[in-house]
Amino acid sequence: MFNPIIDSSIPDSQIASATSFQVPHRSTTSVLKRFIDIFGSLIGLLIVAVVFLPIAIAIRFDSPGPIFYSQERHGLLGKTFRMYKFRSMIDGADGLKSQVENEADGLIFKNRQDPRITRIGCFLRKTSLDELPQFWNVLRGEMSLVGTRPPTSDEVALYADHHWQRLNVKPGLTGEWQVSGRSMIKDFEDVVQMDLRYQTIWTPFYDLVLIAKTVYVIVVRKGAF
Repeated sequence: MFNPIIDSSIPDSQIASATSFQVPHRSTTSVLKRFIDIFGSLIGLLIVAVVFLPIAIAIRFDSPGPIFYSQERHGLLGKTFRMYKFRSMIDGADGLKSQVENEADGLIFKNRQDPRITRIGCFLRKTSLDELPQFWNVLRGEMSLVGTRPPTSDEVALYADHHWQRLNVKPGLTGEWQVSGRSMIKDFEDVVQMDLRYQTIWTPFYDLVLIAKTVYVIVVRKGAF
């Protein structure tokens, strides 16, 4: 069995205490869930192929830098992977994060007026178009269409023991948090409770329900920024 945390920046004592909470959820071995992920990610990648050129041109003209943005995130059992998005911030934005005020509780980073977000990036975020490249992560099996929000290493470094339970499922493109207000939720404990509720009531059909709700949220732009 692999070590659930492979990021060397996480203290050994935290790894030891977290390990007991790392029990893969039954959804991680569901053949039907994986079929839905593969089918959905292929459709999603077709959409990416259609919108790539206009989005790439808009990003390049709006600000210098790459078209795609990638960042190391923690997925199932804390295992790290590289997540992809269309770039919605200025190039090198990660290095400026400490200069931006966090309006949330520290375990979630939020700033509705984040100066690092570009003009086209604001549009991409409101429409969730910036998330489309993550269909590649879903196809690779690193993510699922539905799951938990994949945390960054600086967020994971602040985890208490019970927080690790949310990583017993694959991270998702969408989930309870995304369809329940997204940017309006600023208390991380609320996110954890949503994630644990998802694990309790999960079925493949419930995944389809959350996918349908996600489409609705995107169309009405509810809770996005």
